[in-house]
Formats: sequence, structure tokens, C-alpha cells
Amino acid sequence: MFEYEQIQRAKANIQHIVLPEGDEERILRAAEILLLRNIVNITLLGDVEVIQQKITSLGLQLDDIIIIDPLKSELRELYAKAYFKLRKEKGVTYDMAYDIMSDVSYFGVMMVHLNHADGMVSGAVHTTQHTIRPAFQIIKTKPGVSIVSSVFFMCLEDRVLVYSDCAVNPNPDAQELADIAVSAAQTAMMYNISPRVAMLSYSTGESGKGEAVNKVRQAVAIAQRAHPEFKIEGPMQYDAAIDAGVARTKLPDSKVAGQANVFVFPDLNTGNNTYKAVQRSSGAIAIGPILQGLNKPVNDLSRGCTVTDIVNTVVMTAIQSQSEN
Repeated sequence: MFEYEQIQRAKANIQHIVLPEGDEERILRAAEILLLRNIVNITLLGDVEVIQQKITSLGLQLDDIIIIDPLKSELRELYAKAYFKLRKEKGVTYDMAYDIMSDVSYFGVMMVHLNHADGMVSGAVHTTQHTIRPAFQIIKTKPGVSIVSSVFFMCLEDRVLVYSDCAVNPNPDAQELADIAVSAAQTAMMYNISPRVAMLSYSTGESGKGEAVNKVRQAVAIAQRAHPEFKIEGPMQYDAAIDAGVARTKLPDSKVAGQANVFVFPDLNTGNNTYKAVQRSSGAIAIGPILQGLNKPVNDLSRGCTVTDIVNTVVMTAIQSQSEN
């Protein structure tokens, strides 16, 4: 139901998404699904001849799809000038900028930056760094946000949970953790989930001591001060956050414990392992990572992604773009 609802929202206000990995089979198969169902408009990046040959050999219906080769595009000069203007104080010359714009990731991000596309999805072939670095340099973070982070939407049989941050930041400090919690609450709302945010630790309430739990305690205080309109509580253990029976024992007066739907992990090690454990053990569909905190939507795929993962990520990117226009 969650996936269906998001697809209907994407179709109601069609966005233009650029896919830099135009010669990758999974990307092409996902593009066919997205275009045949009229969910988004798409531009593929790469060698036009190679991509068209691949489309033909796979027997896909992609006759009208837009394909741009950054090496030959007339836009390359415009994008190089824009990149040079943004980065000249960092020592980038125009010639360097022109060379950089041959890279599909930089070219795709510049399309988004200059409103030639509404969002970008990459990472089926490229590393996370290759996808995210151009976004940090060109699109940058939203005002008041100290950190770009990510969420996964964990689609279980009877509900959707939001996990953050399971993909980007190895060891956020208290301020960064507070920003991640607020961003995750805002992202949840963007997808029609009313956020109840649990900031997780190995200890619940006031019982535990130690550097790690104190960091979460500080983060909760910062987030609550900055955004009293959100239900953000912690530190709490995962069982207290999700199980009403455990919550009654450990945090009986909490508005979040036992009914949390947004889970903020204290570090990347915990978050990444937890989302993969839940995904593989419960059969949950994990949609993401969806990046939050950027001025415009750029999202990173896992290199092990399936065609369905790509379709879902493009749909979520389109809704991000709708919300930010």
C-alpha cells in the first residue's frame, strides 16, 4: 500500500529525473517500467550509441527516451562555467571544470542544480562517494542543516518504519545526531508518516551511564529545544521503542516509547547492521537510502540494487522534488 500510494503521488505531478548510469541493464529495465507507467520523465546519461544498442539487445520499449552524452553535449560548456564559478575559490580552473563535466555524476548533479532536471538517482554502478561528492560540492546542504544524512523506509507487512542514519555518517556528534533526528522527522512527514522519533541507545531513560548514551541524551535535548513540535524522545532501547509492553515497564509516561515509527541510530555501525538484519530476517522491503538535508534531491543506490529498488528510489526522489518545488 505504501509503495502504491507513493507511485500515485509521483504520477499526480510528474517530475524529471536524471539517471547517470544509462548503459546499466538494471537502470534501463527500471526506466522502461517508470516510463510505461507514466510515473516520471527520464534522461539517461552516457554514450548514445552504446545505450541505444543495449536497449535494442534487451528488447526494451524506450523509443522516446532522452539520452545525453556529457562528452558531446552542448550543455557541457554551460555546466563547466557554472562549476568553475562555484569552485574557483577552491583552486578549480575552467579547464579543470570542463574536464570534470565529462563525468556523468557531476553532469547529472549540475542538471539538477540548474533546474534541467528535478532530481538524480545513481549508485547501481558507482560508489556512494562518486554519487554524493558532486551533490555536496554543487547542491549543498539546506540552510540550518549541519549534515547530510539518510533514511531507509522499512516496509513491513503491517506498517512502515523509518530508519536513520544507516548509510552516510560513521559517528555523528550530539549536534549532528539532533539534526539527523529532525531531518528524519521532516522526511517522514513528506511521505505522509506522522513521526514519533525514538533516539536509540543501549540504555533506556536515565538508567545508563557512559559516553555513548550521554551523546544520545544531549542530542535529544538539542532536538527537543530546536523543534518542540516533534515527538522526539530518548535515549531508549529498540525493544522499548517498538513494543508497548516493554515501554509500559521501562518508560510508562512516554509519548513515543512502544509506538515509535522513526528510529535514529547512534552511529553508522549500529544503523547499517540493524536495517540489514531486519530486512533479511523479516522479509521487509527496504526503500533507500534516501538522502536528506540537501537543497535538491540526489539519491544513492546500493550497487547490489534490484530493478524494483531502482523504481522505488526514483519514485521517492520524485516526491522529494514535488515537496521542495
